[in-house]
Amino acid sequence: MITDPQGTILALFLAFCRIGGCFMTMPGFSSARLNMTIRLLLSAAVSMALTPILWDSVYPKVAGATPGANVALIFSETIIGAVYGMIARLYVLGLQFTGAIVGNAIGFNAPGGADVLEDSQESQLTNMIVFGGLLMLFIFDFHHVVLKAVIDSYSSTPVGFVLDSQKTLITMTDTLRATTNVMLRLASPFLIYGLMFNVAVGLINKLAPQVPVYFISTPYLLMGGLFMLYLSIAALIRQFAGGFGPIFFGY
Repeated sequence: MITDPQGTILALFLAFCRIGGCFMTMPGFSSARLNMTIRLLLSAAVSMALTPILWDSVYPKVAGATPGANVALIFSETIIGAVYGMIARLYVLGLQFTGAIVGNAIGFNAPGGADVLEDSQESQLTNMIVFGGLLMLFIFDFHHVVLKAVIDSYSSTPVGFVLDSQKTLITMTDTLRATTNVMLRLASPFLIYGLMFNVAVGLINKLAPQVPVYFISTPYLLMGGLFMLYLSIAALIRQFAGGFGPIFFGY
């Protein structure tokens, strides 16, 4: 028998705010291709499943709290959950950066098409790389890792805790820095390939200025780059998936 219906509903809703805020920004679950109703129901189902585990951390904060305090708790819990999801999202967005670098380096400059994950324009090469990387993360159960971090956050960031904006900004900046380092390392073979190829083509053009070498060389640049991608995409996706844990848990 529920002795405090109001406190029980508020405790469930506070758990939903942090977990739903995480789902709102977590890669894959926050995709525009996933229906908003499905996201809402999924967040509610996970919140209902985890509320008994988080009961001792959430219920004492809402029992007897004033309406103004409850509004402040709802706002802070949503922000905390969104921050945890955003850390993972920034890492996946970095793979789009890698895909754009790879495409430009190998001369794959086809007009952008519909993005696989979002309502934006993206090249098919970038779509393939991002979709493969996100699929690998789901295979490795990265969403379980993020949810576990959100549950553990009730110890490090308890309910009612005022999130430090400076620390949050430092966390996001460090995540961007580490993500950029990883993505540049993944794209570096293609950058070196594009640089060496264009330098060689420039030298050939000096030797035979009457021949439009740059127009002739583009198919060879693209063919070599795609063959290089064929040989290295497995290692690229594997290193991308392996770098998620150190970056996410590092902050």
